[in-house]
Amino acid sequence: MASETKIVNLAEEAKLAREGVKAPSYAFTSICKSLVAGGVAGGVSRTAVAPLERLKILLQVQNPHNIKYNGTVQGLKYIWRTEGFRGLFKGNGTNCARIVPNSAVKFFSYEQASKAILHLYQQQTGNEDARLTPVLRLGAGACAGIIAMSATYPMDMVRGRITVQTEKSPYQYRGMFHALSTVLREEGPRALYKGWLPSVIGVMWGDIGSKDVTKVLIPYVGLNFAVYESLKDWLIKSKPFGLVQDSELSVTTRLACGAAAGTVGQTIAYPLDVIRRRMQMVGWNHAASVVTGDGRGKVPLEYTGMVDAFRKTVRYEGFGALYKGLVPNSVKVVPSIAIAFVSYEVVKDILGVEIRISD
Repeated sequence: MASETKIVNLAEEAKLAREGVKAPSYAFTSICKSLVAGGVAGGVSRTAVAPLERLKILLQVQNPHNIKYNGTVQGLKYIWRTEGFRGLFKGNGTNCARIVPNSAVKFFSYEQASKAILHLYQQQTGNEDARLTPVLRLGAGACAGIIAMSATYPMDMVRGRITVQTEKSPYQYRGMFHALSTVLREEGPRALYKGWLPSVIGVMWGDIGSKDVTKVLIPYVGLNFAVYESLKDWLIKSKPFGLVQDSELSVTTRLACGAAAGTVGQTIAYPLDVIRRRMQMVGWNHAASVVTGDGRGKVPLEYTGMVDAFRKTVRYEGFGALYKGLVPNSVKVVPSIAIAFVSYEVVKDILGVEIRISD
């Protein structure tokens, strides 16, 4: 009975929201629904492409002197043959545990930052009808990236390590919490945020010499939002090829916008993502066999910072090493980003939330 009452209440609140009437505690319920929508969008999109995500990370960090994964198709077949179906989704549980709160905070932070920036922009220009420019959207996306990454970075760090474990790895993390406690015990709490503080300082002050590369995800997030929103605005205003009807985009068109946003963002940011993953492996006692090359590694896995990691990667493996795993990443990032954006807006429509990304 209680559950039925709750469902009825949610339905009534959704109806009131669509009619423009603010129900009691509307602001709080709207926030909760936005967080739920963001979490669902992140979990659904990442699970859909989990095998490609794992292969991408394996290609990024595998020892160059003992190649096991050599391409998208061969890599997926090798995982299936050596680890079975479950191997394709190794690390996905930790990834979802990370990406659900990450997406929830990111989408909600983006909307709140957009509202605040738009309000300031309208005050400065004296034009109440002013809209967000692509540069302002980039700034809102950057704020969202900083907040979301700061909140969930430890889980991303251990997720990377769990993902590259294989059956031959000398030491096995049994899960996210076991990995977190092991890293804390063996490497200290700073290991969970290696270089994160100088990274944030670098973002705020433009210090390109920052020692951490996770800040790449901040402009990456900003680019995704900026491209996605700008494309939607352009389509609604110009109405090319009859894609827009009554100022609303179809799900297919929104998927295309999300795909374009993902392609632009990941292409620009990818080399820094490779370096980020490699830096996360530094200091790992009894590292996974794919990292050590089953003991046949010739180059010590030690980097003093982002620049040093770039230098050693290019020196020992060539410039192409900065794009290892780009193919499976390209295959997965387009549907992943597209599904995330569309899932987010669809769930918000179902829940009856007024505020949307495009607002």
